[in-house]
Amino acid sequence: MLVTLDVWDDSGVRHLYACPLRWADLDVLGHVNNVVYVDYLQEARVDMLRVHARGPMTGDLAEAVVVVSHRVEYAAPLLFGPEPVLIECWVTQIRAASFTMAYELFHERDGGRVVYARARTVLTPYVFGDERPRRLRPEEVAALEVYLEPDQFTRTEFGPIRRTDVGYAPVQVRFSDVDVYGHVNNVKYLEFFQESRISQFTRVLDQLPPGTVVPSMVVARQDIDYKVPVLFRAEPYDSWTWVAKLGTTSMTLEAVIADGETVLARGRFVMVFFDPATGRATPPPEEVRALIAAAP
Repeated sequence: MLVTLDVWDDSGVRHLYACPLRWADLDVLGHVNNVVYVDYLQEARVDMLRVHARGPMTGDLAEAVVVVSHRVEYAAPLLFGPEPVLIECWVTQIRAASFTMAYELFHERDGGRVVYARARTVLTPYVFGDERPRRLRPEEVAALEVYLEPDQFTRTEFGPIRRTDVGYAPVQVRFSDVDVYGHVNNVKYLEFFQESRISQFTRVLDQLPPGTVVPSMVVARQDIDYKVPVLFRAEPYDSWTWVAKLGTTSMTLEAVIADGETVLARGRFVMVFFDPATGRATPPPEEVRALIAAAP
């Protein structure tokens, strides 16, 4: 049975949602895929604002909104099991035409909390018939203020866009990617970025001699900014992925989805090389590092 309720602590009121896991949520490592976490956030947000709405008008904040940005920080791998993952969500900022929600995904273990991810999402109410944002209504502000815990939210600053052959991948939208308003759902963008970076690194690492050991990679953090809605069409969109920074055991990738010269979305992803046997971060072999460093 799902648990959905509001909980009170010293900070204020938070909504608690118990999200069931699906076998299809797992990646090749047996972890819940990084993309799926954002789907869980969406489920918790809709449960708070529509299923348990504090007023008849707050249902629009669950569905008649667009996501402006996501920031997700991953703390530990989430494994499949019959127990749902718990998600606390609350509001950290309310502005004239947008609001920011915070989330923590966790399990209670031996009297303590095992946290898998923390996230922030900026949303704006949207009039889909006119394709324009709108201001929050007074009753919507009042409903959101119940969950308000102000904190500091900083937007990601992206570097210059690099369009190279190695980093290029087409983005083909499926009909199932599109929501009832005709826009590609915000969660699907993360799938597009994931496919693009896998395509790029397959081309880069295919240059290695056979038998070279390539370490596994996991996403430690991802920031997404949504600029222009992606719509369903037969022709693919363009995407490029490139290495913005290469560290000892991690690297930062940036990416863009575009329609010609129009930027539709930007992404930044902190990837960590790790040893599956120990679960610890590890430096990549020198030949792998050299190829990544040389990638345009």
